Amino acid sequence: MNSNDTSKPTVGLIGAGSFGTALANMLAENAPVLLYARRPEVVEALRKKPVFKGRPLHPNISYTNELEEVAHSCNLIFPVVPSENFRELMQNLSPFLRPYHILIHGTKGMNIKMGQNQRFRELETLSRDQIQTMSELIREESVVLRIGCVAGPNLATEIADGQPAATVVASHFDEVIRAGKAVLRSTRFRVHDSHDLLGIELAGVLKNIMAIAAGILNGLGYGANTLALLITRGLAEIVTLGKVLGADPRAFLGLAGIGDLVATCSSPLSRNFTVGYRLAKGEKLDHIITDMEEVAEGLKTVCIARAIANYYKVPAPITKALYKTLFEEMDVTRGLRLLMEYPFTEDVEYI
Repeated sequence: MNSNDTSKPTVGLIGAGSFGTALANMLAENAPVLLYARRPEVVEALRKKPVFKGRPLHPNISYTNELEEVAHSCNLIFPVVPSENFRELMQNLSPFLRPYHILIHGTKGMNIKMGQNQRFRELETLSRDQIQTMSELIREESVVLRIGCVAGPNLATEIADGQPAATVVASHFDEVIRAGKAVLRSTRFRVHDSHDLLGIELAGVLKNIMAIAAGILNGLGYGANTLALLITRGLAEIVTLGKVLGADPRAFLGLAGIGDLVATCSSPLSRNFTVGYRLAKGEKLDHIITDMEEVAEGLKTVCIARAIANYYKVPAPITKALYKTLFEEMDVTRGLRLLMEYPFTEDVEYI
C-alpha cells in the first residue's frame, strides 16, 4: 500500500510498547494507523524519529497522546496496554466513545475485584463474579458493544521482524471479526476467527503461568522431555481453570491456547519465560520486576489462578508450586520435585 493512501479509514492503536508497535506496523500495511502513547515526550520522539527498539515504524503511522483524537479519528480501535492500566485507560477513553466504535483489545490479563489495600499475592480465593476479562471491563466502562480480542502465538519481536505468524480474532459479533481480519491479515500473517470470546481471552491469559514455569526449567538446564511434560500438563491445568470460569475447552486447543502455549514456553523472547529463567539463575523476583522494561502479566496471573483453583477446589499443581516458588521463596528444584511427585491419573482427563 502507498504510504500516502488515505482512502481507507484510520485504525487506532492505544499502547506504544513492544506488541503495540509491532501490531501498528502490521495494521499500517492495510490502512493508516493512529498510534497513541501516554507520554507526550514519547510521541514527540516518535514523530522526529519513528523507530522502536532499533526497528523502523511504518510511514502510514501517525502519533498522538490525545485519546479524544483517537476516538474522533477512528471507528476501529485496538487497546493494547497492561491489564493493571486497562480500567484507567477505559475511564479516560470512555467519554469520547460512541456505540458505533469497535474495540478489539490485545491485553492478556484479568481485572480483579478485591480490597483496596489487598495485594495480588495475598489472594486466597476468587470466584467468577470477582473476575473480569478485558472485554467485560470495556463493556462496563463504556457504551461500546461491538467488542473483540486478538490473541495467539504473537511474540512481538518475531512479528516486528516480519516472520510468518497467525492469530485469532474473537468476538460475539461477526462484524467485529470481519473488521479485525480485514486490517490484520497479510501474506505473512494469518487471522483465524472465533465466537468464544471468553475462552480465547482466558487462553491468552492463563498460558502466561506456564511460560514462567518453562523459563525456570530452561534456566535449570532441563531439555525437551521436561518441557513436553510441562506443556501437556500445563494445558490440562489451564483447561480445567478455564472450564470452571465458563469457557469452552475447545478454545484452548487452537492458536490462542496450545499455539500460544508452545510459543511462549519455548522462546526467551517471552517476558514471562524470561522471569522464570532469571529466577532459576538465582536472581530475586523483586530485582527482576524492577529491572524489566515491560510488565510480565504471568506474575499476577499465577496469584489469580491459584485463588480460582482454591475457590473451586480444582487441581492446579503447577500453578500452586509456581506460586510457592515466586512468592514464598520455595527453592525452584523443590517446586519441580513436587510436580514430579503429584499423583496424576488419566493422561487426557479434561475433555
